[in-house]
Amino acid sequence: MSLITTSNALIGEPEVVEDASTAEQSAAWKLLKDAAIAMRPLQIKDGSVPNTDDHDAARAHVAAIIAGIRALTPAFPHDAEYLEASIKDFQRWADEGFGVPDFLDSLVAFQPQQHRVDGIRHLVVFPMYTQNGSSDRLVEALIVETIWPEFIADLEAGDYGNKLFVSLRLIDFTPGYDTNSAVLFPETVAMREIPSFTWGAIFQDREAARYRRVVRAASEITNLELPERAAAMLDDQELAEKTFVMWDIIHDRTHMRGDLPFDPFMIKQRMPFFLYSLEEMRCDMTAFRESVKIERAFDARIAAGEQLTETEQEMHDYAHLVQYAVIFDRIFRFAITGTRVRNYDAVGGQLLFAWLHQRGVLHWTDTALAFDWENVPDAVVALGDAIDDLYWHSIDRPKTAHWLAAYDLVRSTLTPHPASKWARGLSDEILAGAPKGYTDAVLDDEFPLSMFFETLDKKMKPVIESTVGIRGTDD
Repeated sequence: MSLITTSNALIGEPEVVEDASTAEQSAAWKLLKDAAIAMRPLQIKDGSVPNTDDHDAARAHVAAIIAGIRALTPAFPHDAEYLEASIKDFQRWADEGFGVPDFLDSLVAFQPQQHRVDGIRHLVVFPMYTQNGSSDRLVEALIVETIWPEFIADLEAGDYGNKLFVSLRLIDFTPGYDTNSAVLFPETVAMREIPSFTWGAIFQDREAARYRRVVRAASEITNLELPERAAAMLDDQELAEKTFVMWDIIHDRTHMRGDLPFDPFMIKQRMPFFLYSLEEMRCDMTAFRESVKIERAFDARIAAGEQLTETEQEMHDYAHLVQYAVIFDRIFRFAITGTRVRNYDAVGGQLLFAWLHQRGVLHWTDTALAFDWENVPDAVVALGDAIDDLYWHSIDRPKTAHWLAAYDLVRSTLTPHPASKWARGLSDEILAGAPKGYTDAVLDDEFPLSMFFETLDKKMKPVIESTVGIRGTDD
């Protein structure tokens, strides 16, 4: 048995782990996780370890990480190529003196989209930043589990193909994911060059757990009487997880589909933050519209006397739940989560609430929230249609003219800040100048919270804060 030197102890190399279903309880995982956590304080923002006095400790931590990966590899045979590449990347990083880490080779070898089987697990170890978590590229280690029910496989094989989409459940993780981060994206990994990305993963268990906690509290605060099936989702984590998988698989594929001015979201570009609000809402409204379409198509078949298969019945039922999830998550969580500094998700939630209220299908009367559920679907679809129409017209518009039209769409429903230059009308100097001038003129909180949301925010703040680091097993 070889000995691994850590910063303060000598430990034996762990026993080989054969069963992924209990890997998080193994000595190998504890060794790997502890070493990754110990490595983090030695790193700076770009992931390097610049202080040579720390290199002996860093080499010991890397040796422990490698030993943990080796011991765990037999439990993850589908990831064997990736895990071997990961060992090589860690060893090279140590051998070359802990400069900016380069894990391109192991990232390219990691292909979770090729193993979309319900319940299959992955061991993931990279220096990386975490969206809505840490902006530093620190070593992170995770054990994750795939969520891929049969009806989702059928949806993906049919009209909703999305070969890049991976749906995951968090099993255990290092501190970068003890945050609000609910995604695992390859672009967050430290690497020497950007490859063609072949997957993107979302932790639906975290999305679902946050949703259940927030919506339960918000519905009590607003005296909202939830429909029976919406209430059932708050009591059933698995039901909520599968609902979010259906929502996200349609949302994710929408970013590159439709009549688009070019690529409105995915390309790194500087533009007014409300443009990102509209892009996220376009994708959510598409998920909502398609869910309405799926549900109504099956309703027509049922009305005609057809018997649905078990999988078709699941599609029908979850299509209905997706509609609740989009509305309540957008209104109750997105609208009041995060700071008021260019918070595009918050603006999207505010927009949906105000749109429905102004069309008479959402009511805030006698301190109670209520929905006209029969007419809600068409009102939500109408918002999606308005955004789609904006995009279609913008194919023929200059960039800044598209920005101005987008602002008009948002301000037709949301009231801008009284000090807004955009609301008053941009000066000729800005209008004739570079796009940067337009962006600089946007206030950090261009569309402040309404009085309804200001009050809701104060009452919901402790609940929102309690969801940091939440996982599906948390009540």
